[in-house]
Amino acid sequence: MTAETQQRILAAVDEGFDAQLATTQAFVAIPSTRGAEGPCQDMIGDLLRERGYEVDDWHINLDELKDLRGFGPIEHDFSKARTVVGTYRPATNAGKSLILQGHCDVVPTGPLEMWETPPFSPVIKDGRMYGRGACDMKSGTIAALYALDAIRKAGLKPTARIHFQSVIEEESTGVGALSTLQRGYRADACFIPEPTNGTMIRSQVGVIWFRLKVRGFPVHVFEAGAGSNAIMAAYHLVHALEQLEIAWNERAKADRHFKDVNHPINFNPGIIKGGDWASSVPAWCDVDCRIAVLPGWSIAECQKEILACVSAAARDHRFLSNNPPQVEWSGFLSEGYELVNSEAPEAAFAKAHQVVYGGAVEDRAFTALTDTRFYGLNHNIPSLCFGATGAAMHGFNEYVELESLRKATKAMALFIAEWCGVEKA
Repeated sequence: MTAETQQRILAAVDEGFDAQLATTQAFVAIPSTRGAEGPCQDMIGDLLRERGYEVDDWHINLDELKDLRGFGPIEHDFSKARTVVGTYRPATNAGKSLILQGHCDVVPTGPLEMWETPPFSPVIKDGRMYGRGACDMKSGTIAALYALDAIRKAGLKPTARIHFQSVIEEESTGVGALSTLQRGYRADACFIPEPTNGTMIRSQVGVIWFRLKVRGFPVHVFEAGAGSNAIMAAYHLVHALEQLEIAWNERAKADRHFKDVNHPINFNPGIIKGGDWASSVPAWCDVDCRIAVLPGWSIAECQKEILACVSAAARDHRFLSNNPPQVEWSGFLSEGYELVNSEAPEAAFAKAHQVVYGGAVEDRAFTALTDTRFYGLNHNIPSLCFGATGAAMHGFNEYVELESLRKATKAMALFIAEWCGVEKA
């Protein structure tokens, strides 16, 4: 690809950037929390059809996925869950095929009064776009779409098949991405523009979600000593799991990518529900938890360690020793992933990065997970993850930095052109 072609593509990104931001704002404005992603998928389907892509929009059938590697259990109503894929088929096949993927699901906002601006009324100020999902990762999904637009506006068209995939469940199980593979979508490489602060995810943790179900013995609080407080018993188990977290972080010091990362294994009791009355000793407590695992660690073996930890802690408790808690697997059962066998797509991206950013691509060991794992682990498709800079993902006042988004869009557009090849439209 000539320097003149590169500059035409870069100029096209700049020319379309205001429209890109407007589309991103409209996308962020849709409150696509878990189970409510349908309107976002409708919007993506419309955007793809307007551009002439072949659109596949289907309802996800969990029975078709439940035996696949990386499947995590679903507990909510999944009857309206959909995946949307837009396919570009070239007139000339000369380059290498590509999957571009983004997820449209977002995490809950928390108390609205703790936001400076409403989370689903995205605001642009001081070079940032604020809103739930603005960073993670609706801006990246729309950036991928406008990167493709820029190639077309530069008078070019790719010479390889491209699948533009909008998925759900990235924040809880990953079955949206898994559904695309079950459907048969494959490519020579995958690119996911998650917000990585301009770094390439070299290695990422996996995640296990589980629920502690603790039962106590209810009595009136005036005779609390005669009962057993399920909430306090749950705290006993949480403290034991914190010791497991410490042990796993010690183990992580032997990992070649995470040995220099401070505390890569994070255990989080994220949801707690329990009791029925302030003056009754609570009879029940459920705690939803998340813990990370590293690449190469067996999910099944880590599950056994979690069960053993909870069982040992219960044996050391006056009530739980005879009334053991239950552990339910409630979402992610996801392995860690290391980007390997990816020299060719990384070389193509390095050329794009050099033009836009200058210098070499910086690697990152990531203490969260992305959907890249499904492509690499299940089908040996090298899956690159690189994107814009932002902050407060899963927190209040989430934002993406707009100039970083512009650069990430440019790098993606040049990568697509380099990897897939282009010819005159």
